[in-house]
Amino acid sequence: MALWFPLALMTAAAVFVVLWPLGRARLANGAGGDVAVYRDQMRELERDRSAGLIGTAEADAARVEISRRLLAAADAQQQAPPVSLASWRRRSTAVAAGLALPLGAIALYLALGFPSLPDQPLAARTNGPDGRSLAAMVAHVEDHLERNPQDGRGWEVIGPVYMRLGRFDDAVKARRNAMRILGPSAAREGDLGEALMAAANGVVTADAKAAFDRALALDGRDPRAKFFVGLAAQQDGNTAQAAAIWHDLLAQAPADAPWAHVVQESLAQIEHPVGKPSATAPGPGAAEMAAAAEMSPEDRAKMVRGMVERLAARLARDGSDLDGWVRLVRAYEVLGEHERAQAAAADAHRALAGDPDKLRRLDAAVAQVMPDGSVAGVEERK
Repeated sequence: MALWFPLALMTAAAVFVVLWPLGRARLANGAGGDVAVYRDQMRELERDRSAGLIGTAEADAARVEISRRLLAAADAQQQAPPVSLASWRRRSTAVAAGLALPLGAIALYLALGFPSLPDQPLAARTNGPDGRSLAAMVAHVEDHLERNPQDGRGWEVIGPVYMRLGRFDDAVKARRNAMRILGPSAAREGDLGEALMAAANGVVTADAKAAFDRALALDGRDPRAKFFVGLAAQQDGNTAQAAAIWHDLLAQAPADAPWAHVVQESLAQIEHPVGKPSATAPGPGAAEMAAAAEMSPEDRAKMVRGMVERLAARLARDGSDLDGWVRLVRAYEVLGEHERAQAAAADAHRALAGDPDKLRRLDAAVAQVMPDGSVAGVEERK
């Protein structure tokens, strides 16, 4: 009996210390804490990049990943109900919890605290509620989807799990299947775009940009899709277009939008760069190619290929951009695809046929890029 009295006092003191803030302050918003963490990560990343502790390519990839997580946390924070409890309600909750905690502890001890009970294995305590590991649960869901491939909800649930596990190609497949079965929505298109970006090491490929464009067609105010469409323009070298998209996004943002900080920092990167920009014309340029040279062969191929594909697609829609054609030819030459460089030069010659001044400048520029002469010479060989 003498032991129970000090134990009861210790329990009461512990309950008082834990529940005292509940009776005085509002509950914290977990999503808001995540937002603050990601903002600190962005500032730390920028300090490391300025100090030269991390390369430009790695910094850009890390910034994209942190931005994605910040936008997701901000979206969760906006969707969460406001935390506002009346004083009497907080105190009632504190009293109820103060009674429930010691009573629950006693009940648990009576059920589990007998020395004669056998030990519980570590695996049974670290695995899922039913004793299975995460890998086993994922395998179970995969087996279910193999037998029920039309379960759209199953595909939608496993997609984020694949993203957390780093299985980005599987995440792309899951999100395509979910959209095919459940139908398109701005959120599903945005999820697909993010999965495609992750599979391409943070590069907004042509397929990823198309997904974000479809998301904006379904919801023109989707901040995530707008941000990544601007990022695609920045990765193409079209900083003016990226700035215009991000300025528009900030103009439409709520006053307390937590993701606005990410957009502002991205704008600062292109409007007030630390170093001298490589070029103002759209498309992959010397700086992008130099950054790609520091990557692994697979990542470099994905990065450069994504930028070149988007530039070629844009020029196919609007062939009046002389600088864009020159950079496309240069990109193919850097990639060692000489025949495609010749084809691009011929396409440029046809697209600019009505402007003699641009044709003259095109001939001069391509003659410096291609080892076998001017655009006119390429056109004659064709």
